[in-house]
Amino acid sequence: MTTNLYIIRHGLAYPNVERVLGGMEGDRGLTERGFAQARALAQRLTTGEITADVLYASTFPRARMTAELVSEALMLPIEWDADLQEIRPGEADGLTVDEARERHGDTFGRFLDEIYTPIAPGGESWGAFQMRVSAALERLILRHQGKNIVVVAHGGVIEVSFFHFLGLGPQTRTYASFYARNTAITHWRYAQSFNDRWEWHMVTHNDYRHLVGLDGEGFSVDI
Repeated sequence: MTTNLYIIRHGLAYPNVERVLGGMEGDRGLTERGFAQARALAQRLTTGEITADVLYASTFPRARMTAELVSEALMLPIEWDADLQEIRPGEADGLTVDEARERHGDTFGRFLDEIYTPIAPGGESWGAFQMRVSAALERLILRHQGKNIVVVAHGGVIEVSFFHFLGLGPQTRTYASFYARNTAITHWRYAQSFNDRWEWHMVTHNDYRHLVGLDGEGFSVDI
């Protein structure tokens, strides 16, 4: 049974433009541009391009706001899943990058070089984050084998999907990244291939055709 997994990054959010560590406390949701991006995504999804069976979403506000529009477009209820959250910043939640560097420089500055060092006290390391998200994705896939699964989440979740399906260890994050644009779609397919072998296929990544022509569209980074 072929399984399709579509992971969609949220629209542009205040933590992206304000350079704030956006956990549950620091996330003020989508900006006006983020809502415009999410509406463009939803309009695209009303065409039936993706015949989704289930819809899951992170519980962080920026993902929730995006998922609500996706839910209307796909005419599916949302299954909220906290394990699909972006990396949890602990005591750095709500701080700007500069503030986090000043208060938690002993760990914050080493976060992506030492993959088992937490981003801040009470927060996750990249290794712990990758383990959490990998387990969540595997759980959804096993629960919905042979179905079309849509997940609205974060850039980090999309990155972990690459690490998970390609068998890459967390050390890979010290020198490589799989950047995802806001509201872009990443599509994985588990299908039968050569010699009846079942494997994961990378079908599309950073598919943001729905944003073409949107005024002022720019580059942003999840933080």
